[in-house]
Amino acid sequence: MLTVLNEARGLPVFLESLSAQSVLPSEIVVVDGGSTDGTVDLLRAWPAPANCMLTLLVRPGASISEGRNIAVAQTSAERILVTDGGTTLDPRWVERMLAAFDSPEAPQVVGGFFEPVGQSLTERTIAFAVTPELHEIEPTSFLPSSRSLAFVREAWESVEGYPEWLDYCEDLIFDISMKNRGFVFAFVPEAIVTWSARSSVRSFMKQYFRYARGDGKASLWWKRHLARYLAYIAGLLLLVGSFFTPWAAVALALGFVFYMRKFWCRVWNRRARFGPGLIWGLALVPLIVVAGDLAKMAGYPVGLRWRAAHAKANR
Repeated sequence: MLTVLNEARGLPVFLESLSAQSVLPSEIVVVDGGSTDGTVDLLRAWPAPANCMLTLLVRPGASISEGRNIAVAQTSAERILVTDGGTTLDPRWVERMLAAFDSPEAPQVVGGFFEPVGQSLTERTIAFAVTPELHEIEPTSFLPSSRSLAFVREAWESVEGYPEWLDYCEDLIFDISMKNRGFVFAFVPEAIVTWSARSSVRSFMKQYFRYARGDGKASLWWKRHLARYLAYIAGLLLLVGSFFTPWAAVALALGFVFYMRKFWCRVWNRRARFGPGLIWGLALVPLIVVAGDLAKMAGYPVGLRWRAAHAKANR
């Protein structure tokens, strides 16, 4: 199942990858949040594979969480696979996700992996820089994105579905809730979907502002956000200090390279798939990282303020 909103640009490729699955789902439920770009027409015109029923529900204004809960409630399936309309699926994605449920660990939640793609240089650089590589993932603590996720109905019912009070980062709270209830997770790195980032730095910043606002609303990762503020404060102090002593400039340069190293390495290690413009992409990485950090630092306190206001209102 999936939710969509104005996905006409990437939807044909997604539907093609869905039709090419080695194992087809018995039912596909799509909830559209009120698209205005022809997404609904594309879905209605799509010739679903044989023995694969497509259910399209149009719910204008529905949030991602609401849409996902509507989709799960629509089906009676016991094993539910979730992805996003802006992705493409590896031909064995459905097969591998379903097979994980029958492994000796008998998990109730299965997380797949995702690989970055992009048509433009900016899209590729953003996606490649912010997407972790497989070696960075710790399977036991990995919280899978709902662009590549599967779970049993019991787990969804136990946590009362996706949190509809949260507009972003809802899949993380959903994961954490299921972990806290004791459901067993499995990580299947071979179950891959691809995804593309925003097409401009401005839209990327808007997205990351919303992600961080969601973190604040849900009170997630406060140590990570605090570390970011402290890192930039230290950087500003070193920048000011560099006008008085060269050692501050040296420390600032070393700190900058150390901070950017992970993001540069992600792009460089995927250079075979990056395509033309690799050098320009590497040069663009610092702008993207700093832009994303500034957006997060702006969004997080907005989320905290929302959380505090709602806590006060609910007393």
